[in-house]
Amino acid sequence: MGWVDKRIKPSEITPEEVFVRRREIVKSAVALGLIPGLASESFAAVLPAEGDRLENVSRWPGSLDEEPNSFEDVSTFNNFYEFGTRKEDPSRYAHRMKTDPWSVKVTGECSKPGTYTLEDILKPHALEERVYRFRCVEAWSMIVPWVGFPLGDLLKRFEPTSNAKYVQFFSLADPQQMPGIRYPVLKWPYREGLRMDEAMHPLTLLTVGMYGRVLPNQNGAPLRLIVPWKYGFKSIKSIVRIHFTETQPETSWNMAAPHEYGFYSNVNPNVDHPRWSQATERRIGGSGLSALLSPRQPTLMFNGYAEEVASLYTGLDLRKYY
Repeated sequence: MGWVDKRIKPSEITPEEVFVRRREIVKSAVALGLIPGLASESFAAVLPAEGDRLENVSRWPGSLDEEPNSFEDVSTFNNFYEFGTRKEDPSRYAHRMKTDPWSVKVTGECSKPGTYTLEDILKPHALEERVYRFRCVEAWSMIVPWVGFPLGDLLKRFEPTSNAKYVQFFSLADPQQMPGIRYPVLKWPYREGLRMDEAMHPLTLLTVGMYGRVLPNQNGAPLRLIVPWKYGFKSIKSIVRIHFTETQPETSWNMAAPHEYGFYSNVNPNVDHPRWSQATERRIGGSGLSALLSPRQPTLMFNGYAEEVASLYTGLDLRKYY
């Protein structure tokens, strides 16, 4: 136990279960008018409940004009192995995960390490809806309207030092909430990493919602990454730690199968996965036979974002550094 002021009576100490639920309790009290003088800005950055609509979201002018996939497509066809390896497992089991309260630990080569609450992370940032292509290494793709803000705006607040050449991310790994953690499919916790210039690129999005609403748990609530020119597994879900490092960090799929999954994992139709071609893709949508027989289309270099990001890799052999 920590130090306790002996002048404080035991009856005056807030019970742990009340402290953990403090945000819910205060918001309920405000709604009932029990504390009418409370300034709403104290909770301006708190996300509403899962699936509720996000307020004050602006449309990003660089969004795709393509028709998004349906919410059902995006919320029921997922890779989130912490809840199981089948595409439908996350939507079946992710309701077990508690996302309130939530905090993110910041470590490594930065001037402002520490543990930051969700309020700390979200409060200064304006939310945007960005319609991005989303491409999976398994040769399927989607069009998704994500809601979030540039990751780089957050990372700057932690003041990375000149030694911070990469940034690594870790997902929640709780076997009580995540049944897939009980199986050694991957080395838990799930981890991912980017070069600092990739992380700071304005297309890289720290995401809190989709379709104008709070992210469903199966899609990575409450905080996930979206790096639209890379394969989907780089867009790590349910982030609980951010680590700045001078050396290239470990990433889960590269650790599990380095001959199949490189660190960079840029969408590149000219580099096949050892077990299938990446030259074409199938847009997810519909159901049954129609979904299986939907026409394939050519895979775009950098998932269609070559004009914005190709300069990041000038001089880099993209076959060797796949």
